[in-house]
Amino acid sequence: MDFMEIIKGRRSIRKYLPTEVETGKIKTILEAGQWAPSASNKQPWHFIVIRDSAMRNHLAEEHPYGKFMAESPVVIVVLGDSEKHPRYHLADPHNAVQNMILTAYRLGLGTCWMGVRDTSVEPLFRELLKVPEKYRIICSISVGYHEMQATRRREPLESMVSYEVFGK
Repeated sequence: MDFMEIIKGRRSIRKYLPTEVETGKIKTILEAGQWAPSASNKQPWHFIVIRDSAMRNHLAEEHPYGKFMAESPVVIVVLGDSEKHPRYHLADPHNAVQNMILTAYRLGLGTCWMGVRDTSVEPLFRELLKVPEKYRIICSISVGYHEMQATRRREPLESMVSYEVFGK
């Protein structure tokens, strides 16, 4: 699959089949996150892989936009490590997330990322997952097989690009 096809074909999936996701595919997704760019190559991220249905149900109950985490066979929670990079621990994990969701799509899996940082669910996720204070919980990603064919549109490129100065 051509890289631009992967970028344009990926969708946020919110309905999953109960099919287990192979461990090798999860490892490939995590490796894609591991190889994301980061400021000063500090790699200030940590990933928690959740397969346990009881924990996925807890997370789904707490997150107002993530009810489907209960049915996705895997949830990956992405953390930012403030000790590894005090300045970019909140930004760099998003690079890892992008690598992970594009890789999952290439592997035939659907994903949807849900923000957690700076929301009312961050303390609840911290408690449920026993996350130490040095980490911020950036987001969660549901992962699984799906039937859903989502549609999406994009604004015209010309409406979001300027050259040399804004508005030109």
